Order: sequence, then structure tokens, then C-alpha cells
Amino acid sequence: MAYSHAFVLATTSFFLGVLFIAFNVDYRLLYLPSTPEAAQACIQFYTTFHNAPFAVKTLLHSLVGVDILALVTKLAVWDESAMFFDGSSLVAFMAAVILYLSVVVPGVKTIASPTQTETEAERIESLRVVGAANTMMIVCLAAVLLMQAGQEYARRYEQRELAKPQAAETQKEASEKKEQ
Repeated sequence: MAYSHAFVLATTSFFLGVLFIAFNVDYRLLYLPSTPEAAQACIQFYTTFHNAPFAVKTLLHSLVGVDILALVTKLAVWDESAMFFDGSSLVAFMAAVILYLSVVVPGVKTIASPTQTETEAERIESLRVVGAANTMMIVCLAAVLLMQAGQEYARRYEQRELAKPQAAETQKEASEKKEQ
């Protein structure tokens, strides 16, 4: 396994872990009857997330860059496997990044520091939208991991199939030597 493959797996798994932590508060508003306690827990979680130190935000955003760079590096090989698996992974990862930048970042800003014109109902609706975007990002990142697993499976299957004729030839030569 190459370093770029390991970077893709590690950073994508890290982001999935972050999203599963967020899912612990999101599911109460998305999939259960909404209660004021659940909404307050979500508001508190996302406010803490929004007010995190700059180093935390820098780490998250730099890991996004590492993942994109690793996927582009893998795509640079430009064989069938790279075009299908790495290209699909890059598309899925970019979909997650676009969701993050266009939905989650503005939504978390609305939740953490609402303007005076925004009502509590709008904040709760923003929580639901952010939770739904997080769920879609989980699906996109899971697709990246599935594509990488599929690529590794295809590579191993191809090696196994290419080794079969060599093994048959070696076995045939060994049996001919026994007959002599």
C-alpha cells in the first residue's frame, strides 16, 4: 500500500470519526421527536465546535488538503483503476467538501452567533439542515472508503488471476521433470 493510499484512508476515517461525533447530537433532531433539550444540546455542541481554538480548525482544514492531494496523486497514475476508483473517490470527497463549505460552515455560524433578526425556530431549522448535511457527508466519505477498498480488492484479484497461468506452467514443468 502506497503512502497516498494510506493518507486517503487515514484522513477520510478521521473525518468520519468527527462526523459520527456530531451525529450523536444530530440524530435527536433528525430522527426522534424534537425536544427543547435536544435542540439545546445541539446548539451547545455546535457553539463549542464553532468557538474551538484556531489550531483545531487549521488541523481539520489542512487534513482536507492532505486528502485532496493524496487523491490527486493517486489519480496521476492514470490507469483504469485510478480513473475509476480514485476519480470516483475524488468526486465523492469533493462533494463532501462542497457540502461542508456551502451548508455546514454558514449553518454553524448561524447557530453559534445568530443575528437579532433570527428566531429560535430558524436556529432549530439551521440545526436540522446542518445535521442533514453531516449525514450526506457521512455517505460521501463512506463512498470514498468503499471505492478505496474496491480498488485494493480489484488489484489483488488481478494479481491472483495473473499468477494462475504462471502457477500452472510451473506445475507442468515440475511434472515433466518428474517423468524424466
